[in-house]
Amino acid sequence: MGRLTVHTHGAPKDSAMAQLIERYGERIRSRGVSLEHHSAKLDGVGYVDRLLGRSGRLILMDEGGSQEDSVAFARRFEEWQLGSDDVHLAVGPAEGWPPHDGLRAIERLSLSAMTYPHELAAAMVVEQLYRATEIQRGSGYHKA
Repeated sequence: MGRLTVHTHGAPKDSAMAQLIERYGERIRSRGVSLEHHSAKLDGVGYVDRLLGRSGRLILMDEGGSQEDSVAFARRFEEWQLGSDDVHLAVGPAEGWPPHDGLRAIERLSLSAMTYPHELAAAMVVEQLYRATEIQRGSGYHKA
């Protein structure tokens, strides 16, 4: 796998959320996964344009996207690891993804049918990435 990047619209203002993102990020990196967290505070369209300019695979975290359980997400994560493309998981701004022609064909994943604050959603994405590494290892972290 190339680089795995979680993109957020701005750095978390809540220090507890920032600490969670960093804590799970450290755990993922300790498993040999190249994970980065990029935060860019741009207007909605500027944020989208910046994401669309990245090479690799872009996946938008969106409440209207497809929903998977953690085991299915771990299989997806394993597919990413077997590939060579960079993978970009993007958590949208608080007001959601703005209308943009370039986003129509982009893959979308949902953490839940419920709506979460974007900072909490970012922490949940990073936790699910860590959970995927633990499912692969067969550890007791995932208790399903």
